[in-house]
Amino acid sequence: SAAGVLVCLLEYPRSKRKKGSTMERCGQKYLTAVVKLFGPLTRNYYIRAVLHAALAVPAGFLLSTILGTVCLGIASGIYLLAAVRGEEWRPIEQKPRERPQVGGTIKQPPSNPPPRPPADARKKQPELGG
Repeated sequence: SAAGVLVCLLEYPRSKRKKGSTMERCGQKYLTAVVKLFGPLTRNYYIRAVLHAALAVPAGFLLSTILGTVCLGIASGIYLLAAVRGEEWRPIEQKPRERPQVGGTIKQPPSNPPPRPPADARKKQPELGG
């Protein structure tokens, strides 16, 4: 059960994607601090692959834990593939939100005037029923 807690603590914080944005899980910032504390031991996917494979070995001897063994083995293979591709765990750090500047959003003023109705439609219509 200690191995399960270790795997859950290691797997809960999401890694930052290279492209696009990553949604942070609820309460992830606290566990991110713990994962960052251990540095390369938790960041490196080769180490994670070996850790998952090592945790899968003792679980493989009991029939009741064979499903967990299969899951840890698959996770180990995925981490090994990701490590070969050069990926590693990176924390999601919140950037301070900048207030949009009013003048900064308009790049160039419009060059054409706004559309207007024809001249005869602009003339004031006489009111009826007075």
